[in-house]
Amino acid sequence: MGRGKIEIRRIENSTTRQVTFSKRRSGLLKKTHELSVLCDAQIGLIVFSSTGKLSQYCTHPFRMEEIIERQQKVAGTTRIPDHDNGEELCNELVVLRKETDRLQQSIRRYTGEELSLIAYEDLHGLEQQLQLSLDKVRARKERILEEENSNMYQWIQVQEHRAEIEYHQQAAMEEAKVRVDNHQILEHFPFFGGEQPNSVLQLATHHP
Repeated sequence: MGRGKIEIRRIENSTTRQVTFSKRRSGLLKKTHELSVLCDAQIGLIVFSSTGKLSQYCTHPFRMEEIIERQQKVAGTTRIPDHDNGEELCNELVVLRKETDRLQQSIRRYTGEELSLIAYEDLHGLEQQLQLSLDKVRARKERILEEENSNMYQWIQVQEHRAEIEYHQQAAMEEAKVRVDNHQILEHFPFFGGEQPNSVLQLATHHP
């Protein structure tokens, strides 16, 4: 009896499906390479797994982009940028030119040029805009000065605190040095302590 026809359908178990995909992908890439070499065929193969991982083969020395471009030319699906709509391009250029002129005119007004061509109402509006900009600039300058003064005050506080600590440390070291010196003096003259003065007086009494 011949072998029964095996139904081809999706493998439900994800692990088994992934293992089968890896094995068959390797076989497909191998057969594609053999076909390209044996028959001098230009082949581009692209495979995406169910997880989105890309595998591809491209006949050496071609690039995949070259093969896709050739396929599009043969199939007549090559995308050519549409620049034939000249009227639309002209309209866009007109809009851009008007916007550029408006911006240049605004710049000239802010720099005090061509004011003789501006109506009184427009001059009043320009004055208000300039005053608003000036107020913002002044506010920013004041904020910067406040930050600098605050930083300077903090720096002075740190320096004063450091100087105070160094002063106390120096005073403590000098006091300790004085104590050590006094202790050494007492060690050289023991009669200054305890009952030694009585002994000295006794020696002075028996002196002829």
